[in-house]
Order: sequence, then structure tokens, then C-alpha cells
Amino acid sequence: MPKSLVIVESPTKARTISKFLGKDFVVESSIGHIRDLPKTAKEIPEKLQGESWSRLGINIENGFEPLYVVPADKKKQVTKLKSLLKDADGLYLATDEDREGESISWHLCEVLKPKVPRKRLVFHEITREAIQQALDNPREIDERLVQAQETRRLVDRLYGYEISPLLWKKIAPRLSAGRVQSVAVRVIVERERERSRFVRSTYWDLTATFQTKDDSTFDATLVELGGKRLATGKDFDAKTGQLHENAAKNVVLLNETEASELSERLQSTDWKTVKVERKPYTTRPAPPFTTSTLQQEANRKLRFSARETMRTAQRLYENGHITYMRTDSVTLSNEAITRARAVASKLYGKDHLSPEPRRYKTKVKNAQEAHEAIRPSSEFHRPEELRSSIGGNELKLYELVWKRTVACQMAEARGDRVVIQIGDGEAVFQTSGKTIDFPGFLRAYVEGADDPQAELADKETILPDLKEGDAVDAKGLQAKDHTTLPPARFTEASLVKELEANGVGRPSTYASIIDTILRREYVIKQGNALVPTFVAYAVVQLLERFFSNLVDVQFTANMEDDLDAISLGEKKAQPYLQKFYFGGDGTEGLSALINSEIDARESCTLYLGEDSQGRVINVRVGRYGPYLERGDERSNLPDKLAPDELTIEKAEELLESDSGPQTIGADPESGQPIYVKVGRYGPYVQLGDSSEGQKPKMKSLLPGMTPEEITLEEALKLLSLPRSLGTDSNTGDEVFADFGRYGPYVKRGSANRSLTESDDVFGVDLNRALELFSQEVKGGWRARLQRKVLKELGEHPDSKAKVQLLSGRYGPYVTDGEFNASLPRGDDPNETTLERALTLLEEKAASGGNRPKKKAKKKAKKKTAAKKAAPKKTAPKKTAKKKTAKRAPKKTTKK
Repeated sequence: MPKSLVIVESPTKARTISKFLGKDFVVESSIGHIRDLPKTAKEIPEKLQGESWSRLGINIENGFEPLYVVPADKKKQVTKLKSLLKDADGLYLATDEDREGESISWHLCEVLKPKVPRKRLVFHEITREAIQQALDNPREIDERLVQAQETRRLVDRLYGYEISPLLWKKIAPRLSAGRVQSVAVRVIVERERERSRFVRSTYWDLTATFQTKDDSTFDATLVELGGKRLATGKDFDAKTGQLHENAAKNVVLLNETEASELSERLQSTDWKTVKVERKPYTTRPAPPFTTSTLQQEANRKLRFSARETMRTAQRLYENGHITYMRTDSVTLSNEAITRARAVASKLYGKDHLSPEPRRYKTKVKNAQEAHEAIRPSSEFHRPEELRSSIGGNELKLYELVWKRTVACQMAEARGDRVVIQIGDGEAVFQTSGKTIDFPGFLRAYVEGADDPQAELADKETILPDLKEGDAVDAKGLQAKDHTTLPPARFTEASLVKELEANGVGRPSTYASIIDTILRREYVIKQGNALVPTFVAYAVVQLLERFFSNLVDVQFTANMEDDLDAISLGEKKAQPYLQKFYFGGDGTEGLSALINSEIDARESCTLYLGEDSQGRVINVRVGRYGPYLERGDERSNLPDKLAPDELTIEKAEELLESDSGPQTIGADPESGQPIYVKVGRYGPYVQLGDSSEGQKPKMKSLLPGMTPEEITLEEALKLLSLPRSLGTDSNTGDEVFADFGRYGPYVKRGSANRSLTESDDVFGVDLNRALELFSQEVKGGWRARLQRKVLKELGEHPDSKAKVQLLSGRYGPYVTDGEFNASLPRGDDPNETTLERALTLLEEKAASGGNRPKKKAKKKAKKKTAAKKAAPKKTAPKKTAKKKTAKRAPKKTTKK
């Protein structure tokens, strides 16, 4: 009997939905997008490979017609979907309800070309009720949402594919540009520039401990002296370090000497209470989560990256625990409000409920992703009820969502703020306190805190009950210095907040943007802070000079408005693309900008300043990293040196230390000096100087050696490499011991063998080397890179296979025997958990990742089948072999 085919994006979502549908449905996953613009030249159809626009994937001369292809890793899944559709009596497209989900459904129809009735299913939570409601109310694909998403995709392609090659040529390879990515990098660089320009200031004040008649004590800070306010950090100019002009006339600025003298003078004075001020306050609960606020709070509270937050939220959604996690909306449905209020009343009492249901309005302009905030699904399970069924990170994030949703329907917190001032007629000290009379929503949720009960105690500062005129005693006065601080660097949370506040990009894309700029090393992490690299500075400098509009925050925000207008049917896609690429209305288009004459040297040069002798110092971004340049002098920059830490003084120090190589002695045989230098590839020793164009002998320092501590004896040992061990009598080849990229090894002709940990490159002899050569090595050089098990992570919950963390040629990776997934940059192998490994493996599986073991078995079966097959089936195999034979010489030639 025919069944209806339901297509979703992910296998997890398919498994969850299939639980709620009867036997009349078959649920299958598309595993993400099944069609996209070509990523490699191989994906371009042969008949179009000669076209000038084919690599771009957009025919800009023909109405910006896109070239969509099915990638090789998706063809098998497309074939499967087509096969299932043949036997189906209907097609339901149940992809996510945002623009991207709408686009996936459209691409599925374009590729599958269904002849049966098709319907679009939309739901924002995966529960039985939501799925049934979607089935009862299907709709058609929204062409306007598709147009907006496809326009976004084409703009991003044009931006990235036209500007990125310029960065490769003018700055360094493997760089990339992006419509939102480049603006995010510029925002981070601008903040670092502010920090570099910032001039620190120091000011002093006094702190005092006072005691009341009933022996209660409290601390207070000096705020006024002689009728004038004491200077604070906000009174200083960030660019000069001096007091603002207005502040200089109205505040008192103490230095260390003045503060110490004042402290001694005030020790013996009489003190009394001159002011007691009490004010009631109320605090409202925060609205339920949107995508961006969830990313921000998870970063603050749980130290999750934006990508980790979205991965975890995706799993919670696909397993039916929370509503759709890509949303700009803070609205809750009537059903959700009712359930949240019922939970709050049951757990905390009716007196902790808000008098009326709270309804929040979305402030984000043209919010269009989902129609409801992120909240628990309709069951509203308490976190402890899910403890046995979901993992650690998922439970933590679910608890965050659950608490925030419940708290938003609870009563306001109420209390009193108290300000007390103590004076002696000349000096005034002040302290403030806070009491919580009624905690309200704080019983359930406190922003930035994990434990509401503990946080409630921390939020209260109880002061003694004083009245104006009450005498107090000073039990200790201390002079205290303060230094003004530059603007804080962005964290992932604050960057997301900044981008959203400026209307740049969409919250659903922030995680991938941050991941990209970290992977491209535009930004590195210091703790939780995002620090731009000098490469980022060079890229931003080039883009600001030649593509100023494209990295302007307001211009990019306006682009989002235009895309929103397309989704609402207020604008058409083709005219918008025409203006973006070719220009119009007095604005230059991308095609004109990319043809600008750009000087590569100028683009890679960052002006730092002039030294004490008026000589210009620049930072140059080279192919192998940034370095300092002063005339003919060069000095490599330390890897972890942040741009705001590179002052003129620091640059002079680095240049002076590298102004001449350090001599540690002379070679006893030749008498030539031996230098210790630091080059682009690290520290090394050098024998003699360059003469008549001949390159002197150089050798890198071994692991554990430092330029400061290396001795002459150690340097001579290094320069003795490669060390001759003698001749192999069987082959007549001389045998050498040396240290290379992959560690110590012995060499005979073209054959190499790695030394073991017990071998010493300076002590190994010919017999040991011949012993190593006599041992069979499988895989040649790959034997030196054998996989090493770093950690046993546990058992895969589905396949029951062993999940391991291994070290490989390209770094650590996780495997379950079927899929391999590299650890992303920034992941600490020591902190890799089974849950994290399963996430990486699931992503690899969804992208059609490698199956080394299964592939091998399949190939073996195909070869066997080919031998027994009829001539018609054998012919394609022979053709494939000929193609392979043709490719082999080309690879050899390239090498």
C-alpha cells in the first residue's frame, strides 16, 4: 500500500518525527542541503566548464542565473529519496521553518520533480500535537522566502568568490572574505585599535572601615573632599590620559603622596552619618530566549561557544525537547504561557506569579525566522526528569531554557537600595547596600548565575541601621590606587550582541561566522576574549581602502533590510543583484571595485610609528607570518603578541634584540663564528656568515632547546647533522642520522626509518640503523605517522562501537570505526568528552564523511562482482580503470 514520504534535514529529526507518525508515512532525511553552487571545478558540468562564469557558479550576464549542482557526497541520498518517492502517494516537506529550511524544500522539489501531491509542513516544536497540527494545516512553499534566501546565497557567493582571491594575491593564501564575516572582523579590529590608542591614567582614593556603637562594621570609599567630587575613571580622556576639561575644574585628583598624607590626617578625626537614603526598587524578569540571547547567556554561564550552543540546541530541538532554536522572536504562545505559569505556581507558589500573563514584543526589526521564542516543548519536562535521557551539555542548556521560560511569567523582585554617607566636615565616604524583600522570579532564574539561591545571597549587601547624625568610628583608612582600563575586548557573547544591535547578519548565522574567523586565524582566543591577529589588521586595512562600503556596518545592516524586503515581496531579487554587482544610483558595484589597482606591499604594511630617532617602524604581514620592519632591519613578532600590546617601545626592544645575531662561540675546526638566530620557522644555529652567495650551514633547535640556554657544545652537535654512520656493505650506500620535520631518523639512499624514543640521534650507530632498515615497514613514510590512541571515550549509544580519540598526521581526531572527525581548532584534546565526539561524528556523517572501513569492503565487493558480471557491466569498469591510469602520470608529473 502506498505511503506518504516525509523529508526532513537530519537523521535525528527523522527518527523523532517517525515516532509520532503512523504506518502510512515514511520519514527520511535529506542530510542538509542536497544542492548548492559548485565548490570545486570537478562539480561543474562538462558542457559548462569552458564558460567564463562557471567557476563562480552564477551567470552574471544572464540575470544572475545560478548554477546548482548535486555534490558527489549527496548523490547517493538523492537516489534514495527518488526511489522512495516512486512508491509514495504524497510528499511532505518538513524542513525547518526559516528561510534556509524553505530553500531546502524548494531545492528538493527542483531535484526530485515529484509527480505526486506535495505539501509543506511547518512546526516549531517536534511533539505529537505540533506534528498533527502541521499535517492538518499544510501549506505551499513560500516563494518569497525562497527568493530572499537564494539572493542571500548569491550575494555571499559574489562577495566571497570575487574578493577572497584578491586577499590571496595581496596578503596571504587561504584567507577569505564574507558579507558578514568581514564586518565582524572589522568590528573586532576597531575595538583593538581603540585599545591601542587608549592612554592609561592613575588616580587615588581612600577606603575606610567604620564601626557603629553596636560593633557592626562596614566599608566605605572616599567620594568627596572639600566640597568637590573625587575623580573617577570616567573623568579621564581615553586618548590623552588627562582629565576632561570640565572635570578638571570640578573634581579633586589625588596622587599617591597626597592620598597617603590625607589618610594619616583623617585617622584622628570625628565621624558621623551625614546622609541615609533608602529607595525601593523592582526588577523585571528577562524575556524568553532568542537565538542571540541564548548564545550570549550560554557563553556567560556555561562557557559554551556560539557553535557549541547551536549544536546542542539543535539536538534538543530534533529530539523534541525545545522549540525551534533559530528565532528572532520573544513571543510565547498562549499554551506556553499557561504551562509556564502552572509550573511556576506549583514549584514556587501563586504569590510568585505575575498578576497577569507577561507578553513580550520582539524589538528586532523584520523578525522573520520563527514565530515563537526558544522554550521547552509542550510537555515542559522539568530538567531532573530528563537527566537519564540527555547528555551533560544538553541538560545544562535545557535547564537554562526551562528556567528562563518559567521565570519570565513570575513576579518582579522587590527590595530596597540604601546609600549611607559618613563625613567629618571635609571628607565624605560613601557605601551602598541592597536588600531583597521579595525574590519573585529570582527564585527560578538569575542572569549570569548558575545557582539562583546562592546568587540571591550574593546580591544582598546588608548595612547597619543608621540614622543621620549617628556617630561612627574609623577603624582603618587605606590609600588605594586605580588605573583606567581600555575598552574590553569582545567575547563571543558580546560580539553577537554587537552584531545584532547593529542589524548585521542574522542570529542563526553568528555561530558559523565566529567559527570561520577563528578557523581562518583572523582572531585567536585569549581566555574568553577574541583577539585579532595582524593578518586581520591587514585584511581590514585593504577592505577599508578599496571596499569601504562592503565592510561598513550600516551598509551591511541595510543589506539585511533589503533581503527582508525581498522576503516580504516588497523588492525583487534580480534588480537588487544587478545593483549590488554592477552598481547604480551613484554607487559603484562589486565588479568595478574588484578591478581597482591594489598595491600588494602597501596592503601588507601596517604603520606602527616612529622610534626615538625618527625612523619609521612598520608591521609587515608576510607569507609566513607578521614581522617588524625598520629600514633593512627585520624582527619576527612573537606568536601570542596581541596588536594592542605592540607599542613603539616594545617594537624597538624586539628590533634591538634581533639587530645582530647572538654569537655563542666559534667552531674549533674552521674558526668560524656560531650564531643563534630566530627565523620564520623558529630558532636555529648557523655556522659562519654568507659569503660569495653561498648559504651557511643552519640547523633548527631540537624540541626543548631555547635560544637563551643553548650551549656551544649543543650547537656543535646540531651542526654535525646529518651525521655519517658508515656504509651499508650490501647496498654500498652511506647511512646518515639526522633530525627532520617528523623527528629523528636514519637515511640510506632514498630510504628513511624513524628512530624510536629510546634511540639518540647523536648516539645511534651503523648496526642499529641497519637493524631498523631490516624491519619491514608498511606504508613507507606513513609508518612514522601511525595512529596513536590518546583516549578511550566510551561506547557509541547506537552502534555500541568503541569511540576513541586518536592522533593523526593532521592532528587529533575522534573515530567510531566508521567515521573519522578531526577536532576543530580550539578544542582541547584533554577535555574531549564522549558527548563532544558523538557531535563531531554525527556532523561528519551528515556531511557524507569518510567511512574508511566500509569503503574498503564495498570496493572489494565491486571488484568481485565485476569479474562475474556480464560484458555490459564489465565495460564501465574498464573505462573507470583507464581514467585512473590517465590520472596517475599527471600526479607524478606534478610531484
